[in-house]
Amino acid sequence: MGKGQSVVHIHAPDLATVEVLLPPLPEQLKIAAILRTWDEALEKLSALRALNIRRRIWLRTHLFTGKARLHGFTGEWCKVPLSDVLHEHGSKSTGAEEVYSVSVHKGLVNQVEHLGRSFSAASTDHYNRVLPGDIVYTKSPTGDFPLGIIKQSKIDREVIVSPLYGVYTPQSYALGVILDALFESPLAARNYLHPLVQKGAKNTIAVTNKQFLEGKLHLPMDPDEQAAIADVVNASHAELACLDAEIKALTDQKRGLMQKLLTGEWRVEVSDDEEAAA
Repeated sequence: MGKGQSVVHIHAPDLATVEVLLPPLPEQLKIAAILRTWDEALEKLSALRALNIRRRIWLRTHLFTGKARLHGFTGEWCKVPLSDVLHEHGSKSTGAEEVYSVSVHKGLVNQVEHLGRSFSAASTDHYNRVLPGDIVYTKSPTGDFPLGIIKQSKIDREVIVSPLYGVYTPQSYALGVILDALFESPLAARNYLHPLVQKGAKNTIAVTNKQFLEGKLHLPMDPDEQAAIADVVNASHAELACLDAEIKALTDQKRGLMQKLLTGEWRVEVSDDEEAAA
């Protein structure tokens, strides 16, 4: 074995002397078949997940733009400034709410649970209060969202966020669901925000809470159609959450099986026919 400055090298002759505990060939084949069953299940779930994502992209480009309509709805869609459908209530912390941040993938998240500690100021009296269903705009570049991210609060209670965030109540909870799903797309967020936002030399974002509402979107005006579209969105989100949970469970199961089967802690029975076939 050789050792460089930071990398350990194992030479082929040394590796050839390492002994590995292996089961008999028939048992090896049986273990491989068992693990392959989990692989096949994970592949199918991953394919379903990919289809879910593709469908959500279609929803953004068709259902959220009025190009495709749900059956039974013929009401007018209008291009309106967000100031017509969102309003800034300006509520501040009462001192009883938990401090939350905004995540690209998880939406509003508890700072302590998500980041390990709170990054809030000593006094949070000036923090913005977020009501269930409110839309929150973070004025900071984040990954694929260089102009900030826009999320709806799915928290079932009031929370507070940094005063740097814009907080708005939508015309209806359903419309908030639609906006949240639309702005999941980095392209949709950029297209909306780019005409409104000025970026400073240090990558800072300059836009007032009022300016954020000046951009226009093509939206359904019928509350019933808003609710119907929101139901489609929520069903898609629920399906994705179930798929992610199943993928995680099967991945954990496979990892546990490998630990047991590949170390000999658990043995598998091999029939006479399987032994002969091996």
